Amino acid sequence: MEQSQPPEATPPEISGHAALMIQRFPDGTVLSEDTARPQVLVPKERILEAAAYARELGYDHAESVTGVDYPDQNQIEVVYHLGSYTDDTLNGTILALATRAPREDTPKPGRDSTRLPSLREVFYSVEFHEREIFEMLGVYFEGHPDNRRLLLPEDWADLPPLRKDFAIKGR
Repeated sequence: MEQSQPPEATPPEISGHAALMIQRFPDGTVLSEDTARPQVLVPKERILEAAAYARELGYDHAESVTGVDYPDQNQIEVVYHLGSYTDDTLNGTILALATRAPREDTPKPGRDSTRLPSLREVFYSVEFHEREIFEMLGVYFEGHPDNRRLLLPEDWADLPPLRKDFAIKGR
């Protein structure tokens, strides 16, 4: 007796700004299609273009920027949470625009191996956020006007402290 195969699941329809981003960037991935907090991951080569498109959609500033270290995948993800002060049609929608870059397991002190383009020219508000991610995760933002330490001493010579392989001294 032949066993029947389960029917293939039909992917749900993507709507809102997640749909618009994926239409424009088909090499991206929708991480969440929640219309109030859509999340889209785009390749690092397209992050500047995706940020400029988000600006066209009405997002005018980065509310926050965060980074996540994925050592098992040899990547660091940077997530820009974009909002708008001026476009009432967005109704408080926050677009999480993310990208990933390869990481070295042991970056050399003073030479940060993970590189991404800076979004500073698209969203001025990322200036200090990118500096923090630069020093805490070791992501160098190409084109950033001020890639220097923000919180750590200028002579910091250890791994970036938010990398998962950073060891706290004395433990």
